[in-house]
Amino acid sequence: MSYKVEVSSNNLTPILDTFAYQPAFRPALPIVYGPLEFRQQRELFQRLDELIEQGGFEREFISLAMSLRPGNWAKASGAAKERFARYSVLALRCNIARKITGLNFRDMAIRTADSTLLQWFLRIGEIERVKSPSKSSVERFSKWVNLKSVEKLCDRLLMLCAQGASQEQPQPLKLAQPMELSEAFLDATCARVHMHFPNDWVLLRDAARTLMKATLLIRQAGLKVRMPQEPLAFLSQMNKLSIAMSAQRRRKDSKKKRKALLRQMKALEHKIARHARAHRDVLEQNHEQSLLRPGQARVIIARIDNVLEQLPAAIWQAHERIIGERPVPNDQKILSLYESEVCVVVRGKVGAEVEFGNQLWLAESRAGLILDWKLLKDASGDAKLLQPGIERLIGERGLSITKAWGDRGLFSKANEEYLQKQGIQSGLCPRRVQELKRRLGEEEGFGEGLRRRGGTEARIGIFKNVFMGSPLKAKGFEHQELEVGWAALAHNLWVVARRAKDELRTHPGPVPEDDPMLKRVRRPNSERTRARRAA
Repeated sequence: MSYKVEVSSNNLTPILDTFAYQPAFRPALPIVYGPLEFRQQRELFQRLDELIEQGGFEREFISLAMSLRPGNWAKASGAAKERFARYSVLALRCNIARKITGLNFRDMAIRTADSTLLQWFLRIGEIERVKSPSKSSVERFSKWVNLKSVEKLCDRLLMLCAQGASQEQPQPLKLAQPMELSEAFLDATCARVHMHFPNDWVLLRDAARTLMKATLLIRQAGLKVRMPQEPLAFLSQMNKLSIAMSAQRRRKDSKKKRKALLRQMKALEHKIARHARAHRDVLEQNHEQSLLRPGQARVIIARIDNVLEQLPAAIWQAHERIIGERPVPNDQKILSLYESEVCVVVRGKVGAEVEFGNQLWLAESRAGLILDWKLLKDASGDAKLLQPGIERLIGERGLSITKAWGDRGLFSKANEEYLQKQGIQSGLCPRRVQELKRRLGEEEGFGEGLRRRGGTEARIGIFKNVFMGSPLKAKGFEHQELEVGWAALAHNLWVVARRAKDELRTHPGPVPEDDPMLKRVRRPNSERTRARRAA
């Protein structure tokens, strides 16, 4: 099987080049008599492989990846195009498999090198050899395209799911019935990031740890500046002060002792910053004389600069809150030295009164597909997110939404008027109990819709904990948005694959001879028993 790939710089320019991409031959999967869970995962990956091929996602992904790369692909050699297409297909399948399995970059690289099933799905299990991607390659694959490209793949999948069959053309994904996308079940949650609870004095400990570890790397590379002791000794002193600070809780004169400890931490922090800045300047001026490559030197310098820029504000924040006992405005707080876009999201739920991350908006179809998602930099009330979400569903996604369901947090008079203006039936749960009772008694299907909307809470849990990973391990808001996009694509493929598998298991009538996928259907035990007895 070969793909004819069309390459263009963007959607407005004409096609620059077309070429044929021939996927590598891969051997068939071995017959393994394993447990039920393995057989289910094997069937899932086989169905995912069929969906990717039937939907043309590889061809679309290669075109999107090439359009993001500078250069004239029309003049590139056939071998260069073939190599780039092969890596692009590997990137697409690797990201989908990583989200399906929930593995991080390191574990994904190890599992791929060991699993015959993953090698088959990634198309790297050739006859004479297996060339598995490394941890760094898996990380690069996660950033192979931008968020817009992933959104286009998701929109393509939704379009194929909603497309019906005709006499001339069957259903693109071989679904028995097209999936209904006219209803949207809406909700918002918090996508937690990988950070600890933002205590003020812990920020000073984090700064010292980053600065001294970066200084240690510079000294190990052969560039040294006079220091009274080794970098790890400074770090040990800061850790002792941090332990003493945490031990003062609920002790007599705890405020006074905490203030004294913070003054010691501030003095030590200034000393650490001076030594780190001196080593940073030496590295910038003489990195050719060190053992570090230019890229490594830039990473270390950027790491030190990031902390040194925020250190005065972090020291001031700790002084104001602990020594001055004065509150710090939210817009001036530093929650993390490494995640600048993180917000305080007040959820008010059991076990999650306050969460640290970014607000995540999700829209789900009745069949369980993620219709729309948005990771927000600034936290706001859930009710303010409904109108922009509906506009994205109608304008950007091109969906015809007829009903919108939501919990009490989305209900407001402005939202009700907006939905009525757009011609969308409102399924938002009223905040007043009397109004809820009235609508349950008068509107047919309102109670059933609200019960179905309760399942959206479970969908959010599956999406966050299984596909996204909670907390998000990606660094930086841009990369976190991209990880959410990959999670949405993998989740929707997973939903379609499971739906198709259930339809195959309940397929009535004889198995068509021309459909190899339907040949795998097994009749229930009772039917097999009756057929055997009749024979």
